[in-house]
Amino acid sequence: MALKAAFIGGGNMGGALVRGLIARGWPARNLSVGETDPAKRTELEELGVRALGDNAEAVAGADIVVVAVKPQVMGATLQPLAGVFAQRTPVVLSIAAGIRIADIQSWCGPGVPVVRAMPNRPALNNAGASGMYAPPGTSEPHRKLAADVLGAVGTTVWVPAEELIDVVTALSGSGPAYFFLLAELMADAAAGLGMERPAARELAIQTLFGAGKMARDGDGDLVRLRAEVTSKGGTTEAAVRAFDAANLRVIVAAALQAATDRGRELAQTFGQPGK
Repeated sequence: MALKAAFIGGGNMGGALVRGLIARGWPARNLSVGETDPAKRTELEELGVRALGDNAEAVAGADIVVVAVKPQVMGATLQPLAGVFAQRTPVVLSIAAGIRIADIQSWCGPGVPVVRAMPNRPALNNAGASGMYAPPGTSEPHRKLAADVLGAVGTTVWVPAEELIDVVTALSGSGPAYFFLLAELMADAAAGLGMERPAARELAIQTLFGAGKMARDGDGDLVRLRAEVTSKGGTTEAAVRAFDAANLRVIVAAALQAATDRGRELAQTFGQPGK
């Protein structure tokens, strides 16, 4: 008997996961989505998925429930579903930033296994990167089911402690924006040096894509890859020295620290005090 997956929220990330699972061979009839937006429900229904305006109806009978809503509404979304979860206990997979497992479990009710994950926006192009955490005692089938769902849209990595999900959020969750910003600044700088802006933008985008592909298709040794491009006494070395002089390493570390701290603030703001 095929497993059933339910999603609460059919927006960008929820929709990407649904499409990824269907592409991997998951029967669309075994997928359901709770979504308040009628237009999004129509899009999902065209895929053969059950799209419902009632979350309780959407999650009933599911083996896994993916919670793809904003941290601000997690409690209000999950608390009304505790009775449904008690009837058939699914594994709940949360992709909300910041909100802790203890809070999620308190909203879902006793005995509901919870896994936290942080995917990123390239999941929309089946090139996502997701960090995952499951507390001790989570069964291997539950871990595998959660990893299979997120693995439908990219790479998954387990971390050994829940607090590291905040670091994952800072690294890969927010990370695409950092690379887009760098590419944007490179294109702007080239335009400032006299290049036509559309050509500068095209070269920056393709360089971003090509560098990522080299790193993904190779052995992942970023230091070696950088060294191979940086000829001694050449133009790349001059640019890297300018980065070093501007303390780029310190700037990047500060940026990731700020994003990590913000994830922890979300837990304090939208979780339950004392948990």
